[in-house]
Amino acid sequence: MADPVAAIDCGTNTLRLLVSHDGRDLVRTETITRIGAGIDRTGRLDDAGIERAIQALVSYRHILDSHGVGVVRMVATAAARSATNRDDFFARAETAIGVVPELISGDEEGELAFRGATAGLDAARGPFCVIDIGGGSTEFAVGTSSLDQVLSVEMGSVRFTEQYVESDPPLPEELVACISVAEAYLADVTRELSQIADVATFVGVAGTVTTVAAVELGSAVGDHDAVHHLELTRAAAEDVFRTLVTEPLADRVHNPGLHPDRAEVIVGGSAILVATMRALGIDPLLVSSHDLLDGIVADLG
Repeated sequence: MADPVAAIDCGTNTLRLLVSHDGRDLVRTETITRIGAGIDRTGRLDDAGIERAIQALVSYRHILDSHGVGVVRMVATAAARSATNRDDFFARAETAIGVVPELISGDEEGELAFRGATAGLDAARGPFCVIDIGGGSTEFAVGTSSLDQVLSVEMGSVRFTEQYVESDPPLPEELVACISVAEAYLADVTRELSQIADVATFVGVAGTVTTVAAVELGSAVGDHDAVHHLELTRAAAEDVFRTLVTEPLADRVHNPGLHPDRAEVIVGGSAILVATMRALGIDPLLVSSHDLLDGIVADLG
């Protein structure tokens, strides 16, 4: 019997770990680092975010050792792609976790998310479009049994919140700006992904989607099983959006299902989600807690 394997995803907002053995999750955990905070302004990974990430990686190393993990793959996504201090962070990350982080493209990110999210779905429900709303980018990946088309666009929960939201709670015109910019990106998606018109099932993955689903259910933060394969209606997503963006941050943090450290950036993320559901006519969105991490583990296994 092979040793357990592990995947680590260093995203703009969140660092995530999956330890798996023979197709069974042993550990699925995450740490909100905000490593990509301010990157559009500074061009650098955030110093405080780096420290949070390194601390988390040290703790992840203990988890890997305790489970006897044999093979580990760590990937870095949107924020690292444009950061001038990426190499410095990668060197420190390698020391902490014991493997060299791998910078992947938006297309590779979309492909891995597609593989992870569709692995447990009946192909008869396809064609699928897997939508991965991250902190710095969003990927749209279309296919049935395998990936046919993928597009990564620079809209994400951290990026939109920092660029367009200055008030607490957000002003209506700030939310309109988020929606309008998202609509422009989504016009590119519908133009460049010719097969998206034939999609039968839209699947949403990553923190924004699972958080909106968790808030809708009132489930515990991090309860991946509760939201996995939930069918999130457009009306429910719109309702959660209205709730989250009309509350001041001090009240928003108390919503069941919303991690307090995600409460600030959920404004930009939920705006992207509702704009996407409107523009692509999605109703419902199939929520999946299986994503890029599961795609990596499938390769390793």
